[in-house]
Amino acid sequence: MEMLFQYSASQINAVNLGFKRYLLDKINWNNRLIAITGARGTGKTTLLLQYISEHLYDHPDEVLYASMDDLYFAGHSLVDLAADFVKRGGKYLFLDEIHKYLNWSREIKNVYDYFPKLRIVITGSSALNIYKGSADLSRRAVLYHLHGLSFREFLLLKYNVIIPVSSLDEMLKNPLTQAKRVLDQISPIKFFEEYLQTGYYPFFMEDGGSFHSRLRQTVNHILDVDLPSVEMIDFNAVHHLRKLLSVISELVPFRPNIVKLSRQVGVGRETLLKYLYLLSRADMLLLLQTGKSGISKMNKPDKIFLNNPNLMFALSGTAVNAGSLRETFIYNQLNESYMVTYADRGDFMVSRKYVFEVGGKNKTHKQIAGVKNAFVVADNIEYPYQNVIPLWLFGFLY
Repeated sequence: MEMLFQYSASQINAVNLGFKRYLLDKINWNNRLIAITGARGTGKTTLLLQYISEHLYDHPDEVLYASMDDLYFAGHSLVDLAADFVKRGGKYLFLDEIHKYLNWSREIKNVYDYFPKLRIVITGSSALNIYKGSADLSRRAVLYHLHGLSFREFLLLKYNVIIPVSSLDEMLKNPLTQAKRVLDQISPIKFFEEYLQTGYYPFFMEDGGSFHSRLRQTVNHILDVDLPSVEMIDFNAVHHLRKLLSVISELVPFRPNIVKLSRQVGVGRETLLKYLYLLSRADMLLLLQTGKSGISKMNKPDKIFLNNPNLMFALSGTAVNAGSLRETFIYNQLNESYMVTYADRGDFMVSRKYVFEVGGKNKTHKQIAGVKNAFVVADNIEYPYQNVIPLWLFGFLY
């Protein structure tokens, strides 16, 4: 256990405190059991270490950070670790990549029940399901999901441009005021184009020209390691998931023909729907459905998107379509805090209230004429006018 403490101390002392993800201040850290999920590479580990460094490390013996792929866990159980830690005066246990530990849900439940004064924070794959497994943690754990960088966060991380968050209601009520906060500091369009290609995952700061190659490796790791460890799927399932993602990458966004897609991938309808929702949970896809049907594994999605614009550039073997890119961006950014559903007229309905039609700078109101609370979201414009909102402005929602 001494080695775990040494590793924990080295990680905490080395963390950079200069840039912090939006979720850090949204989490209620006083809860006894917190689960943080998110796609690989979005900054979950850094978020944990930053919180420990800033709020808990005045008493280092009370805090332990451990990664669940550490060799220590080849010979020791999670319950044993917690018991030894509490005996030493431990109060705060942070467990990274929990999905790499077999039977994690049952042991986390036991630790929670056995040690009522211990606070536990776990992180895991986006596909981690606290409602499933040998122990249902839904009544114990408070779940948070870390999305990739917003356009606002990208500007802060790379260019030190500080812009406050806008709520959707604020943006639509006073779009010029919200836009001027940005335009008074920068001309956003050229930075926006960079963000769409390489700005969603924080590791772009490390990789330069190899970003898309690393992103493809990250996708492969999610398919080969993370999903099998969460869902206990075999090699054949991974093969079909990879084939499905490859087919979708060439078509998105599109309205799926489930029969045709099943035939292309080589699986039945129910299995295909299961795989679509699994890739969605893993932050590889965004599935758009009508508000009436809700999100259900038994419902065919009305439209399928890749999760974010960076994935479009990394996975598509052809030139990325501008219209597809716009729709993917706005759906991705809205999806962090708002319910997004399929609209009969327009591209998206948000929070059952607003309708958005997305297009280029010359986009007309034809598709949404006469629709209440409807807006055109236009690319390649700097200023809003009437009910036309610049596309890039939706990058400041979190």
